[in-house]
Amino acid sequence: MSEQEFDKFATEYRQLHAQNIAASGEAPEYFAAYKMRDFSALVAELGADPMGTYLDYGSGVGASIKSFQEHLPGARLVCGDVSLESLNLSRESHGDGQRYLHVTEDGLDLEPQSLDGAFACCVFHHIPEEQHQAALQDLRRVLKPGGLLMIYEHNPFNPLTVRAVNTCPLDENAVLIRGSEMRRRCTLAGFRDTRLDYRVFFPAALRSLRFAEDGLRWLPLGAQYCLVGRA
Repeated sequence: MSEQEFDKFATEYRQLHAQNIAASGEAPEYFAAYKMRDFSALVAELGADPMGTYLDYGSGVGASIKSFQEHLPGARLVCGDVSLESLNLSRESHGDGQRYLHVTEDGLDLEPQSLDGAFACCVFHHIPEEQHQAALQDLRRVLKPGGLLMIYEHNPFNPLTVRAVNTCPLDENAVLIRGSEMRRRCTLAGFRDTRLDYRVFFPAALRSLRFAEDGLRWLPLGAQYCLVGRA
């Protein structure tokens, strides 16, 4: 999806997203919180700085901001996106407590090794595959040595996820990526210690089973996957 397409959908992003995931029984905020819980847990597990500076790569209208601030209240957040309209809406909704960065075809306007980590939540399936290596290498460039990268993506092995993507206007030009392939691309871009976990297994109707989700990270049937690497 191009910058113009993201700008077009920016004002109705949450509504379209909520309609598309209605079968899960959850609102979009549930999934944003899920990811930020994982990210804050990784910060602790890998010894990253809880007071550091982190990039939300493909931040859109700011869906992750509230949960990021709740889980990492001492950290600084940079919200980067190709859509100026989305960034403007994010600023209107969430204020200037975070930096906003317009991501252009020239890459990230950030100094090398200036960030403690970055996360990209369901972003890469919108980026043309031939641009993935450049995007990943740019992310590695701005991360400090050992900096944390977390990529969440839709799992093409999950039939409900595939159906949701195929029926969502926001995903009209999306190309889903297998977890193993995304891991390979990260390794080629220079990320090390990569690992792949499958996440989001149970809809709201089966929320009583969610206690088991951490034990199912190996099972490639989750609605999404979480890929972790270090610069």
